[in-house]
Amino acid sequence: MLAAAAFLWFALAGGALATPPGCFVLAGLALCALGDVLLIPSGAGRAFLAGMGAFALGHAAYAGAALLLGISLPALTIGALLLAPVLARTWRWLAPNLPRAMRAPVAAYTAIVGAMALLTCAASANGASPWLAAGGVAFAISDLSVARERFIAPRFVNVAWGLPLYFAAQLAIGASVAIR
Repeated sequence: MLAAAAFLWFALAGGALATPPGCFVLAGLALCALGDVLLIPSGAGRAFLAGMGAFALGHAAYAGAALLLGISLPALTIGALLLAPVLARTWRWLAPNLPRAMRAPVAAYTAIVGAMALLTCAASANGASPWLAAGGVAFAISDLSVARERFIAPRFVNVAWGLPLYFAAQLAIGASVAIR
């Protein structure tokens, strides 16, 4: 929780409240901190679904910040063409291992994560801070470690690379709103 508080403080210190996109980023960081708390219990029960929901809303807030900053339509188009097969492959990897009750939530979450990564990159291509794209992509990749841990192969290695990447992603997203 201390690390989650740190990325909230980092964004506040950088001036997140000074702009509408910054407020969206701050809301996303807060929602992800809530998701951190909700994912502490093991298993795929209600707390996990609530955590997924908090993280989905956090991803949506980051996507909203990207839209407020403006996006490059050519980058959006190219990114969508590149991302579509990655999302399809991710779904084929996860789907056979998902409990029936988790299929729809995980499919929706995967789409939201993909949209967030795509929009943050398209905003950065349009002049937004490169930290936004770096954080958005790193956050999406870190989610793969959570998926692998929860549904594929629970191993320490998932946490060992996924957690540092997740916190680095949150810091990068927080840094993207710094007032220059």
